[in-house]
Amino acid sequence: MSRDSLIGVYDSGVGGLSVLRAIREALPHEPLLYVADTAHVPYGDKTQAFVLRRAYALADYFVSRQAKAMVVACNTATAAAIAPLRQRHPDLIIIGVEPAIKPAAHLTHSGVVGVFATTGTLASPKFATLVQREAPEVHIVLHPCPEWVRLVEQGKLSGPDVDAAVRTPVAALRAAGADVLVLGCTHFPFLRDAIQAAAGPDVPLLETGAPVARWLKHQLHQHGLLRTDGAGTLRLETTGHAPTLAALASQLLAPGLDVGETPARWR
Repeated sequence: MSRDSLIGVYDSGVGGLSVLRAIREALPHEPLLYVADTAHVPYGDKTQAFVLRRAYALADYFVSRQAKAMVVACNTATAAAIAPLRQRHPDLIIIGVEPAIKPAAHLTHSGVVGVFATTGTLASPKFATLVQREAPEVHIVLHPCPEWVRLVEQGKLSGPDVDAAVRTPVAALRAAGADVLVLGCTHFPFLRDAIQAAAGPDVPLLETGAPVARWLKHQLHQHGLLRTDGAGTLRLETTGHAPTLAALASQLLAPGLDVGETPARWR
């Protein structure tokens, strides 16, 4: 691999585009390949073994493309697969995502932090360890929101359906005393406006895209693999239907992107 090798980013669907957006801003010179594993969305209700199999398949695909780094832009997949992935590909820079528990613990005044995520993330031992390590004195209240993933995958980011889906979970965590809310799924930043409206303008909403991008940049620099000039490139691929991904990516990221389907053997 070299400085000119690509960076692979993947998620179960389009949620990881929120992380990809931050990576493009932080690393404008890098060649990026994003894979939406849409044939298997959502990951949140799948078994850990299934999510791990998909992680192996997609990591192997990025390696076959001579990737220099891989970002697992999904909280559920990070919880299920990040350690085994690093064992499988020890020479590959592998970055995961996790809910922003540590900064939330520093921000809270009430001592209560609310976390929205998928069922798979909230039930994982990795999440429990994260909470114990970063916020032992803080009361964490949880709310799984798998329906929010479905809304984003359908391109529904605002309107009555979104407001109705957001209202009750936000109200439940606010009623429990949470004064900071963590968006613990990469899909959820695309619903940020609706969540903020339901929570109130003074309630911080924390996500993970920018910290992940900064850590990726640091790791590339440390390994001598950071590109500092030249135009960056971006290709999007899906294990599902390319026109559907193209339409969603145009709405969520930018129009006119290079979109195609992942080769059949990796689906």
